[in-house]
Amino acid sequence: MKFNTFLQEIPKITTVELPAVKAHMLMAPLERVASLDPTNYNSLKTKKAAVMMLFYPKEGITHLSFIIRNSYPGVHSSQIAFPGGKVEKEDFNLQHTALRETYEEIGIHPNQITVMRPFTQIYIPPSNFLVHPFLGVCNDEISFTLQVEEVAGMVELPLSELMNDAIIVQKTMDTSYAKAISVPCFKVGEHYIWGATAMMMSELKESLKMIF
Repeated sequence: MKFNTFLQEIPKITTVELPAVKAHMLMAPLERVASLDPTNYNSLKTKKAAVMMLFYPKEGITHLSFIIRNSYPGVHSSQIAFPGGKVEKEDFNLQHTALRETYEEIGIHPNQITVMRPFTQIYIPPSNFLVHPFLGVCNDEISFTLQVEEVAGMVELPLSELMNDAIIVQKTMDTSYAKAISVPCFKVGEHYIWGATAMMMSELKESLKMIF
């Protein structure tokens, strides 16, 4: 999708009724479905985090950015994710967390990002994080400066590919909570995006269908 068309239409996202858990479940392994019940969140002593679903123009075409996490001892090692991270004491609110972490991880200053709206929070049992996604837009071409301690690389997904159902596949994999299970994924080039990031992508995709 051409970016000028995207800019004209994306303000409509602020009035869309988010599909929330219904959309999350489209990309959730059966073993994760029970953990998606938001009525249980208040009883959990979760850590809080926020991420940025960032759209921007690349050669006039709308793209969505992801980071490739570095390999490290942990449940999210080497995964594809949205830029973001845990809430720190100095953060004013969750939106501030998402903007700060995006700047730290990929070098995009908060002044470059227009935050359109928050999306539905999602719980990640293996790390006990309750993650709050935000939709942001950069109006101009950007270049990434990676935080090499945490980010191994970038994945840039054209919006037209996100909206194409052909990138949704099933993959058998081992996870932190089960072995050799069938997991719904977004296949982006050589990468497979799954888990909480795929569930957030699903809500984003289902919401964008209402305006494009």
